[in-house]
Amino acid sequence: MAAAITIDNLNKTFEVKKKQPGLAGSLRSLWKPVYETKQAVSGISFSVQQGERLAFLGPNGAGKSTTIKMLTGILHPTSGHAQVLGCNPWTERSKLSFRIGSVFGQKSQLWYHLPPADTFELMRHIYELPRGDYLTRKEDLVRRFELGPYMNTPVRKLSLGERMRCEIAVSLLHRPRVIFLDEPTIGLDVVVKLRIRELIREMNREEGMTVFLTSHDAGDVEQLCERAIVVNYGRIILDDKVALMKRELLTFKTIRLVLAEENELGISIPGATVTEHDGLKATLSINTSLTSMEMVLAQLVRHVRIHDVTIEDPPMEEIITHIYAQTAAGSEEGSEPA
Repeated sequence: MAAAITIDNLNKTFEVKKKQPGLAGSLRSLWKPVYETKQAVSGISFSVQQGERLAFLGPNGAGKSTTIKMLTGILHPTSGHAQVLGCNPWTERSKLSFRIGSVFGQKSQLWYHLPPADTFELMRHIYELPRGDYLTRKEDLVRRFELGPYMNTPVRKLSLGERMRCEIAVSLLHRPRVIFLDEPTIGLDVVVKLRIRELIREMNREEGMTVFLTSHDAGDVEQLCERAIVVNYGRIILDDKVALMKRELLTFKTIRLVLAEENELGISIPGATVTEHDGLKATLSINTSLTSMEMVLAQLVRHVRIHDVTIEDPPMEEIITHIYAQTAAGSEEGSEPA
């Protein structure tokens, strides 16, 4: 399968005005500013296959948005190479724009005072879509995203969830091969988030669309993406399958029990901690690096009568937090003098 996105040793630096201390320093900054170089993206390399769903993660300031801006041709890199669908994004931006879509959760492409129907019509002209193809595609998107009641309502009168559904639908109007989603569910309620994730998965499955997602919402990562790349300080610190991240990076699992009768658990297993016990319900945290799930379950069955049992992986939030913490610890160790 051919790669939809290829990045090779991509770098981006910015010249940032350096703040000088004190009143005298502030005055000098006005007349004779001093600049320092900030490395926003530092030699990253990776590829994304056609039809893949990738989460591009990192804390604020890690270089995520800068990378997306280079991949969409908004920014030129300081050095390095990239290709998106066979195009150089910053030298062939016009050609590439006909083949990609983008949604930025905090920046709207809809005309604020006009209804979404007018933005759809404008996009038809921008993307030079034949009238018949446009009407068929528009009707399909309106049906899938359930936009009928909102198409002729000014955008300013739509709720955030209604607007975001329109944003994503209009970005798919020209059948992009790659879509860049930057915080697409920010500020949305749970029901709307679930619907948007379901629709994106549907378009990926049916049309083979490549999804490149950045999000601070762990639910977006867990439910939308198969693979995750984590960046920090402009560098890649992890590239793995989302499922493997959950199994390998945190060695904790949670066992939730519904007991057949009220009694003390009365077990002592290294690595197993009872975190909650209220009547018939109990919760245990299991460190799988110290004990096996088989041993814990065997001990539980011997000591108590169990009505129901559930074994859960740690939440995605914990995994991402764990990755950042490991990176920070590694950076501190590396900075110590030898």
